[in-house]
Amino acid sequence: MREKNTPPLVTDEEVSHLLDIPSPRLEDAYRKGIIKKYQKHDLDAIQFRKGLGKMEAGTMVIKGESMEVIRGFPKIRRTLMLHPALEKHFPREVAVEEKMNGYNVRIAQVNGRIVAFTRGGYICPYTSRKATQILDLDEFFQNYPEMVICGEMVGTLNPYVSHYYPEVGKLGFRIFDLREKLTNKPLPVLDKRELLADYHLEPVRLLGIFPVKEAPENIMEITNELGKNDREGVVMKDPQMELEPLKYTSSQAQAAELEYALSFPFDLAQAFLFSRIIREGFQAHEAGETGEKLRERALRMGESALYPMLQTISKVEQGELAAEDLLIEVDNLEEAEEFIRHLRDLKVMATLVEVKDGKAVIRRIHQSTNDRINNYLDGGLY
Repeated sequence: MREKNTPPLVTDEEVSHLLDIPSPRLEDAYRKGIIKKYQKHDLDAIQFRKGLGKMEAGTMVIKGESMEVIRGFPKIRRTLMLHPALEKHFPREVAVEEKMNGYNVRIAQVNGRIVAFTRGGYICPYTSRKATQILDLDEFFQNYPEMVICGEMVGTLNPYVSHYYPEVGKLGFRIFDLREKLTNKPLPVLDKRELLADYHLEPVRLLGIFPVKEAPENIMEITNELGKNDREGVVMKDPQMELEPLKYTSSQAQAAELEYALSFPFDLAQAFLFSRIIREGFQAHEAGETGEKLRERALRMGESALYPMLQTISKVEQGELAAEDLLIEVDNLEEAEEFIRHLRDLKVMATLVEVKDGKAVIRRIHQSTNDRINNYLDGGLY
């Protein structure tokens, strides 16, 4: 039985046809919370919180002059052992692109407006505004309105993942895929780079295209060098983009993620800890590390886990909040408040500290870490 408040887009036969999902299944997914109504930023849309059929989590269906489908970005699986995984996965060649430390953004033209979608399918007002300032996108979307630009927002004024890249500085955008809206079909690696060059849009770095037999050694060497320079890792692709990509990250990046997660252990650590330790174990095994090299990795891991947690415990004991301050550029108070509302839509507890000289300081509070540390410091049981 159809619920009275079911959004019309869920029951629309055109939507069912476009997604190749029967209407009863869409209605059932809505009742289960897999699909949510999304009516923000002057859009009438539905958002896929989880994958359904061929539709990835983060897919958006938007009603306008025509029905728009912006597919979610596919999850990229990780290899723990380069040698067997690459030979099993790639038949001939492996294209290696840099994986940058930022946040995944899809930029598309919707109802004549250029907007930026986060991984989960939310429209981020800050990212939408900054993307159109950083990138000259009008001509590209005029000629390719059915294309979605998939990339990484990076830099020190990145409100989600702040990381310094010398060539980027405060804020930049690097493109790793161009995909069709409805089909999610990506352009081949070299075709993508050629098209981006035509419009002066910057891709992530292509670090080489290697025969599969030579790829593991080359990628291990590349990743080690990236780690030494405080960079994250690589994404390995079939040059024709007919196979799913794989990713592989440096030990230093994994340690940095642990350091961040253990700064807020009761909010983030469980989601981070196990997977990063597993990656380190397999990476050390494949590299054949022993002696001082292995000790160096173990020390890096231990310090990344213990020191930040101790710092947070001490801060909370002294009456400070378990929190982190994010810095963004804004033109006015309303832009800062709009971003706060966006974070709260994402269930992130955040407050505005100040707006001064074109910058807003936003405090993200990790409430579970704050509450539980205080409890244990007062003698509560674990």
